[in-house]
Amino acid sequence: MELAHSLLLNEEACNQLGEVQKAEFIFDWLRYLEKLLLATSRSDVKEKQKTLVEQLLSLLNSSPGPPTRKLLAKNLGILYGIGDTFSVYETIDKCNDLIRSKDDSPSYLPTKLYIVGNYYMPNGWISIIPASEGSKEYNQGWKERRGWTVLAKAIISKHPGAAASRQSIRRVSLEEVLELLGTGFLRGSSGFLRASGDMLKGTSSVSRDVRVGITQAYVVFISTLGGAWLEKNFAAILSHMLSLVSQSHPKVTQAQADAVCGRRCVSFILRATVGGLLGEKAQIAAAKDICQAIWKLKKVVDAVMCDGNLETRLGSTDVAASQHMLVCALQELGNLIHGLGTTAAPLLQDSSAGVLDSVISVILHPSISVRLTAAWCLHCIAVALPSYLTPLLDRCLERLTVLKSSPEAVTGFSFAVAALLGAVKHCPLGIPHGKGKIILTLAEDLLCSATQNSRLSAQRTQAGWLLIAALMTLGPAVVSHHLARVLLLWKCVFPVSPKDLETEKSRGDSFTWQVTLEGRAGALCAIKSFVSHCGDLLTEEVIQRLLPPLPCAVDLLTRLSSIIKTYGSPLKTPSVVYRQRLYELLILLPPETYEGHLCAILKELAADLTGPDIQVAASTFLLPPLCHQDDLLLLSPLLQETDHRFIEEQLLLSNGIACGSLEYDPYSIYEKDVGGDSVPKPLPPTLSVISSAVKLFGVVCAHVGEAQRLLTLEQLLDSIKHTKGARQQVVQLHVISSVSSFLKYVAGSKGSLGPEEMRRPALALVIGALESPNPLVRCAAAEAWARLAQVVDDGPFTASLAQVSFDKLKSARDVVTRTGHSLALGSLHRHLGGISSQHLNSCVGILYTLSQDSTSPDVQTWALHSLSLIIDSAGPLYYPHVEPTLSLIIMLLLNVPPTHAEVHQSLGRCLNALITTLGPELQGNSTSVSTLRTSCLLGCAVMQDNPDCLVQAQAISCLQQLHMFAPRHVNLSSLVSCLCVNLCSPYLLLRRAVLACLRQLVQREAAEVSEHAVTLAKDSREELTPDANIREVGLEGALLTLLDKETDQRLCHDIKETLNHMLTSMAVDKLSFWLKLCKDVLAASADFTAVTCVDTMQEEEGDKGDDASVLTTRSDDRSHPFTNPRWATRVFAAECVCRIINQCESAHCAHFDIALAQEMKKRDSRRCRQLDIPLAGQDPFTPYHLPARCSLPLGLLLLCAATEVREAPAATALVSRDFLVLHLADLIRMAFMAATDHSDQLRLSGLQTLLIVIRRFATIPEPEFPGHVILEQYQANVGAALRPAFTSETAPDVTAKACQVCSAWIASGVVSDLNDLRRVHHLLVSSLTKIQAGKEALSHLYNESASTMEILAVLKAWAEVYIIAVERHKNNKQPLKTTSCPEESCRNGSDSSPGLLDLVHTDLGTLSRLWLAALQDFALLTLPSEFVSQLPIEGGAFYTAETSENAKLHYNNSWALILHATALWLTSTGFVVADPDEGASNLSRPVTPTSMCQGSSSGAIAKSPEDVYSDRFHLILGISVEFLCSLRSDATMESITACLHALQALLDVPWPRSKIGSDQDLCANDLLSQCHLPQIGQKPIWSWFKVEQALGIELLNVLHRVILTRESPSIQLASLEVVRQIICAAQEHVKEKRRSAEVDDGAAEKETLPEFGEGKDTGGLVPGKSLVFATLELCVCILVRQLPELNPKLTGSPGIKATKPQMLSEDGSRLVSAALVILSELPAVCSPEGSISILPTILYLTVGVLRETAVKLPGGQLSSTAAASLQALKGILSSPMARAEKSQTAWTDLLRSALTTILDYWDPVDGTHQELDEVSLLTAITVFILSTSPEVTIIPCLQKRCIEKFKVTLEIKDAMVQIKTYQLLLSIFQYPNPAVSYPYIYSLVSCIVEKLQEIDQKNPEDTAELQIFQEGVKVLEALVTIAEEQHRSQLVACLLPILISFLLDENALGSATSIMRNLHDFALQNLMQIGPQYSSVFKSVMASSPSLKARLEAAIKGNQESVKVGTPTSKHTKHPGKNSSIQLKTSFL
Repeated sequence: MELAHSLLLNEEACNQLGEVQKAEFIFDWLRYLEKLLLATSRSDVKEKQKTLVEQLLSLLNSSPGPPTRKLLAKNLGILYGIGDTFSVYETIDKCNDLIRSKDDSPSYLPTKLYIVGNYYMPNGWISIIPASEGSKEYNQGWKERRGWTVLAKAIISKHPGAAASRQSIRRVSLEEVLELLGTGFLRGSSGFLRASGDMLKGTSSVSRDVRVGITQAYVVFISTLGGAWLEKNFAAILSHMLSLVSQSHPKVTQAQADAVCGRRCVSFILRATVGGLLGEKAQIAAAKDICQAIWKLKKVVDAVMCDGNLETRLGSTDVAASQHMLVCALQELGNLIHGLGTTAAPLLQDSSAGVLDSVISVILHPSISVRLTAAWCLHCIAVALPSYLTPLLDRCLERLTVLKSSPEAVTGFSFAVAALLGAVKHCPLGIPHGKGKIILTLAEDLLCSATQNSRLSAQRTQAGWLLIAALMTLGPAVVSHHLARVLLLWKCVFPVSPKDLETEKSRGDSFTWQVTLEGRAGALCAIKSFVSHCGDLLTEEVIQRLLPPLPCAVDLLTRLSSIIKTYGSPLKTPSVVYRQRLYELLILLPPETYEGHLCAILKELAADLTGPDIQVAASTFLLPPLCHQDDLLLLSPLLQETDHRFIEEQLLLSNGIACGSLEYDPYSIYEKDVGGDSVPKPLPPTLSVISSAVKLFGVVCAHVGEAQRLLTLEQLLDSIKHTKGARQQVVQLHVISSVSSFLKYVAGSKGSLGPEEMRRPALALVIGALESPNPLVRCAAAEAWARLAQVVDDGPFTASLAQVSFDKLKSARDVVTRTGHSLALGSLHRHLGGISSQHLNSCVGILYTLSQDSTSPDVQTWALHSLSLIIDSAGPLYYPHVEPTLSLIIMLLLNVPPTHAEVHQSLGRCLNALITTLGPELQGNSTSVSTLRTSCLLGCAVMQDNPDCLVQAQAISCLQQLHMFAPRHVNLSSLVSCLCVNLCSPYLLLRRAVLACLRQLVQREAAEVSEHAVTLAKDSREELTPDANIREVGLEGALLTLLDKETDQRLCHDIKETLNHMLTSMAVDKLSFWLKLCKDVLAASADFTAVTCVDTMQEEEGDKGDDASVLTTRSDDRSHPFTNPRWATRVFAAECVCRIINQCESAHCAHFDIALAQEMKKRDSRRCRQLDIPLAGQDPFTPYHLPARCSLPLGLLLLCAATEVREAPAATALVSRDFLVLHLADLIRMAFMAATDHSDQLRLSGLQTLLIVIRRFATIPEPEFPGHVILEQYQANVGAALRPAFTSETAPDVTAKACQVCSAWIASGVVSDLNDLRRVHHLLVSSLTKIQAGKEALSHLYNESASTMEILAVLKAWAEVYIIAVERHKNNKQPLKTTSCPEESCRNGSDSSPGLLDLVHTDLGTLSRLWLAALQDFALLTLPSEFVSQLPIEGGAFYTAETSENAKLHYNNSWALILHATALWLTSTGFVVADPDEGASNLSRPVTPTSMCQGSSSGAIAKSPEDVYSDRFHLILGISVEFLCSLRSDATMESITACLHALQALLDVPWPRSKIGSDQDLCANDLLSQCHLPQIGQKPIWSWFKVEQALGIELLNVLHRVILTRESPSIQLASLEVVRQIICAAQEHVKEKRRSAEVDDGAAEKETLPEFGEGKDTGGLVPGKSLVFATLELCVCILVRQLPELNPKLTGSPGIKATKPQMLSEDGSRLVSAALVILSELPAVCSPEGSISILPTILYLTVGVLRETAVKLPGGQLSSTAAASLQALKGILSSPMARAEKSQTAWTDLLRSALTTILDYWDPVDGTHQELDEVSLLTAITVFILSTSPEVTIIPCLQKRCIEKFKVTLEIKDAMVQIKTYQLLLSIFQYPNPAVSYPYIYSLVSCIVEKLQEIDQKNPEDTAELQIFQEGVKVLEALVTIAEEQHRSQLVACLLPILISFLLDENALGSATSIMRNLHDFALQNLMQIGPQYSSVFKSVMASSPSLKARLEAAIKGNQESVKVGTPTSKHTKHPGKNSSIQLKTSFL
């Protein structure tokens, strides 16, 4: 296609191509030419203009397709606009000749006119096209436009001011326009627009099409004038709308069907305008206007109802007149409040509006429609404001009880109660449980009293069953308590036997049977509701109790026809309703429950479906569910989803059929979910029963015997044959629906059709339907055709079906047969995944032919759709057909007229399927792939230019697929431009396609998409819709605006996902932009007008406009990018803020460091000033761009600053980095605005945002005020945001969330002043007081579980505060534990922390009892389900038995922190016996530790304090063990950590440790049984848990499981700490036993004492019964996980394989260290024999850790793990067991072996000893020498090797190694046992002296060498001290010359280096200490060596001089060496 990219057409290349390729070539050239002409200079264009015109006209004469003609016209217009106009008239004449040509078809003529129009429009020419015959015919053809379209276009000009500028046009008033529209709505075409001439001609009756068209004209009219205009004129609009359905216009309401249609149209107008255009504040005002209208209508009704004449009253026209107006008003009021949610609270609180009173007042209206709509309105109010649900329910129940004698009241208030019960499932907080009993009692009373008054029988019967049916929606939790009563009622309503039914039939009259059928239909509906909503209760027992009424119900069904014959037509409607109810119930029940009646039911179904009564063919509600959703695209556009579906769906039904409405089925009032803004729309019973019959037929027919099934199918076939005309169509519709339902059910249940003879009637039925004139029937038949093949599951049969279609398609010429069988082929492939390659070729060939049948667009459409199905299902098998299919698609796209939009839609589906089939291969670079790709892109371009919105949607979908597979080849800029243009399209499916594509694009290229969108907006493209204000707020802001207006849930989801992807990719880089977006959305709320900046001057000026101009609006105030966003949009904005914070957490650390952030911002500013570059992004709504020439990614923010200016890319702006911490004020403000809104959902989001802000910013210091944090300045804002959540009217879930924020704020440590902290603390105190006040103080508006949630939230908040207070208190008592920074230490100082603990301590007595009560509740609720029935009847302290299931969730969220806090409280008491009633005086409700502390309720004897504490201890331990035993995957880290910390706290004090230690033989079930919970039988509940292992072992096993299943280092460390404490407890227990035995038995009998500790006398440790063994398992698990080399099985060696030592991570080091500490403690738990058993393992692991982690570190440091292993080694070697009589020998041998192992590390076989740290190994040897008994190390072979290692180490050149060696030798030399130390002294002293003497010859050069000398001297001085007297003089004589040799005289001292000066000072200091101690030796040496004496005197003199003069060398001694401390004693000599 590159050859096509030139100014002139390359005719040579073009002529060489085939027909299709040539058309592609020309089209591509014309697209390129359009862009090229605009970019080419005028001179170049003029130069080639003549040739170009000739080429274009030549193409025009060659009859190109419509898209090509359109491009030709554009290019000719552009060409003459740029070039010369000398030949323009000649060209016009040629075009006129074309217009006069023979083809004047509607598909061709518009394009010809378009050509001429394109000459004039670009150049502004004003000329008249010569009239012609063709144009006359054209004008005549276009006169048949619909009237409402003309009207909408006529009234609404694109420029409202245009009318004012033309004085010949009379300005019309609002009243005139409304009258004009109203006339069209009421009267239709006749007389409509009569004053303006006869524009619209038609029939005299008002068709639904016209009425729906006028409805849409209303919406367009009001929407164009805008929300501000509507708000101003709403009263007039409302009055006019309601008048449309008043009795003054009987045409609209004379028939039920017309009335329903009219009401629906009016409701749609109100919903589309009021719901879509007005903000929340205006909607509240509109709701008040509606209330006023309701009051006025109510007064009219009241005036009539006061008339004493009953007949006059009921028949009054005024009452009838008001009913439809009231229905519309009530529906819109309900929808408004539902949409407002809790923001509608001020409206309902406004007594002047009287919303509730107005709605409840019309519940007594004589019209059932009004009563039902009023009930639905109450439903909407309850869903929107859950706090009103219970009061409304109480009010309606009270009125229903009082007014039981009024039929209107009985039905009206029963409707209201049912509607309110239906609202409960939408209100998470529920209603009080007791309401269920009240409602059931009332229902029973109504049913029982129904027979007492015949005037009320029907109403009371209906009301009773309606209440019971609605009650079922409350679910099993409520219904289970009343099930027995309900089952009894069901049983009583039906006869016991058929005989009783026969007797019934002979009695009574027509009225009696009406009431009977009403009652039984209601009972069936109640059973259906029970089965639907209480599936958990459908046990075998309940089903058996449900079944008895069924046979009688079916029997009555079979007798209905005879009953109707007997008693007349009044029973027809009740009998239809009865049938419908029974069918609906049977559909839900398993067929096995009524298998004995299947044949009878099937017979009735067949009669219903083929009977003569049903005359209406309503295919549009029967067939769509049975068709494939993709196939519905072939049918009427009305079947597709649109924004107008609410009114357009009534066009699917013929004029005689009423569309759905609430009065047709009052039982639907509780069933339907609130979907969008729609009320339930049940169809009339006559249609509903057919729908139910069709569904049930599929189920029953699949379960009857094969013979009966065959007979039924043949009967259905005969019924079609025996009817004619319209009646036959009706029967065929019902039959094909039933058969389709049957086949669909069988296929879904993997069943079989049956024997072969069953195929013939089924096939005949489906084939007949395939050739039905109804396209919907053909569509369903094609689906049934494929299902038939699927259920037969036979290859030859499937092939025969395909062959039948082949034959039909080859022979038939009619459209019906061709369309039906072509779709049948596609369906076969879709369901069976293709048949065979031969059939595939045949299918493709036939469909190719059909798709080119230009005489029938329908055939083309269906054939192409079928082809798309085959492409999809064939997959890779379709590759051979790809190229010809793509050529076919392109050819048709270029030739099929755009008017045949349905053909283009099918072409789009084919192209989409082809792209999917090609997939990633489209990325290839071969010629063939490139050609395919170009054709695909060209096809998309053709579809993009199509005027049909669905074709455009297909184009976008194809481009989306192309971008997925070949992103480099899709022009992203062009695609984004197309998406932005259609972003706010009025067509739903197009918007969906746009958002689906955008969602995909931004996942990979969010920044680029945003850039392209803003560039497009800045280019001021006219086609960009004004609703998407991209120029001002970017694409992100436009999407937020769209989200606020959009009502389609799927679209809203896509918008949110798109924004989330953009936020994830770009929020960090465009932080200010995103935060301002969110802030503007949140600040634009109606509740915060004071906060929002509003330019009042602009508003005042805007109001000065001409009030008479009611059809024009003042210009919108653009100062705010968002106007009155809805609460749902604001909630999403608040969630976005939270996501932004989370994104910043994973970005630069400066986001949470204000000092660093400020510094980096300053640095950016300086760089910008240096480079003289403007700093971009000052305006947050200015998107951040690099210039077009810069292709670098957006994330390189400091590109220019990082390089020289001359080397930087051509950038003109430097993007300044932004950091979240700098926006903290905005974050707090946004959280505050959200948390204090009227909307509860927004309040929850605001509190969550505040919580995240507190947790993330609490520790950031304020650089300007040291000792403070940045959040401290916002404490007033935080308090103000939290305070409203604690008012009495606040919902419990909001209060619960606020409690969480309170505790987080207090625990954060932000506020250091106790008085400031009291602001928030007081809120928690008030909540605690509310809990103590008892149940009376808690809200009764919601379910009891809501109170549980609130109470537990308060207790959890207090628990968190207490835990933090205790932790800080502990930290302050440990001054050595320093904090990370001075600011933190200041905040955690003594002022705040003890104060916080004091705050909590005031209420601790109360809190402890509440915490214990909550834990006991939790223990009860976690019991297995088999014990539930035996739990306390009244429930627990904070939950009721009835709501226990709901309460479990709240306990699961709270128990862990409460457990931790309780454990800390018990620990703080030290388990010292205290007054068990402490704090009880503060409680006014019985929530003390209940029976757990005070005995059971039966009056058991009070326990001793010891027992009380024991019970509490066992409760906490039992809960912890139970939780940790069965950790679920959803167990939170918080819960696990809190549980482990609770165990740690318990084991921190002696009393619990003594319980753990002394209960070594206590089983866990004994432990748990000591929790004095309710009894089950004769045993406590916990004793039912049988655990055989000892408690300590069980705990260790549980902790082992925790470590295995949780990888978190913090959890594993906490577990190890508990293990350590358990071992300590066991140690204490063993020590105590030994001490007691020694005291009891006396010292003389020590030999006979029993052995205590594990292992006893044998040393055996039994797995599963040994505490030590369990501990070893756990520690090995930890060590091997971190160091796999320790496991010989893993390394493949019997010993430790020598590998390179490794540094563990910080977490790994801590885990290994903790495990080693535990290992070192284990011998103390064992008996001597037991210690021998475990010692090899412990030594192996400890020494192995040393080997694997002995890494060389700078400075001679030891790694933390190596240090821990050495510490553990020392603990093991120091164990008393090493010296115990029974174990000493074995220990000695094992310790020698361990020492040998360490010595062997110096000479490993693989030569890796260079990697080991000599210091670590030498330290280990030293530990052995010093910590073991001498017998271990003094044997010659070991001692010699040890000495040798020290000698080797002394020779190592590393200074730090030598220093450490000297230090270790010093400790050995000083060892008190000469047998140990002397061999080392004898062997190593000479080496040390030599080393020191070497220093004399080579002076030290650095501090390290100086320290070597100092350490060596310390060793010699120590030897002097410990030497025997006779040898001491020799040692001193050796030492003195060495020290004196380093002294400097006065001259040398002045010029000495700091090292030499320090050495001089050290030597002189030591000499002065040695001299007085050994004076005789000292004098002797001085006397024998005058030179030494002279040197010493010179040095002393030099020092004296330096002291006198204040020598300048003092700077050298200011910081002497690490070990130098010099004090001169000049008087020594």
